[in-house]
Amino acid sequence: MRDVEVIEDPAAAAVALEPVRARLLAALAEPASAAALATRLGLTRQKINYHLRALESHGLVEPAGERRWGGLTERLFTATATSYQVSPAALGEAGTPTIEPDRLSSGYLLAVAGRTVRELAGLVRRAAEAGKPLPTLALDTEIAFRSARERAAFTDELTTVVADLVSRYHDETAPGARTHRLVVSAHPKPAAPPATQAG
Repeated sequence: MRDVEVIEDPAAAAVALEPVRARLLAALAEPASAAALATRLGLTRQKINYHLRALESHGLVEPAGERRWGGLTERLFTATATSYQVSPAALGEAGTPTIEPDRLSSGYLLAVAGRTVRELAGLVRRAAEAGKPLPTLALDTEIAFRSARERAAFTDELTTVVADLVSRYHDETAPGARTHRLVVSAHPKPAAPPATQAG
């Protein structure tokens, strides 16, 4: 089971986004039979089997063995990934934004994030097909600014540092040079949902 599966095919995206099938994908983090899923989701086994066939036909679930139950043999299924994301590529041209670069624009940040998902999904797929590792780097941290002024100062300093690093290491004329894409982003951290109190 992969950690993250990026869905690029529009038909597969439509299948995964159907509410019952999305619930099935979440329920199939562990192998389960149609009968067990029917009990868990409150649906008939026939409906579960119908949805499982649709998910399997798009490579979103896969057989995970069999289990004997009395005189019956149940097929077990599991999701192909722990979680799923839909690539903007699933939307075709509508998922390819044409937006002017603007480092302070939230719209541009969303466009860059979408491009990252789209590009990385293809690279991961090709690396897996070739049996080769994919060199990537992800830095993820949080910073609480004391003021908008310090946030602006941090932005300017980070921009200067990154520009300096790029100028020192970038050499597209070197034999065998391979271009990498570097994305640095920042946005406010969403507030945590309020804790529900028991009782």
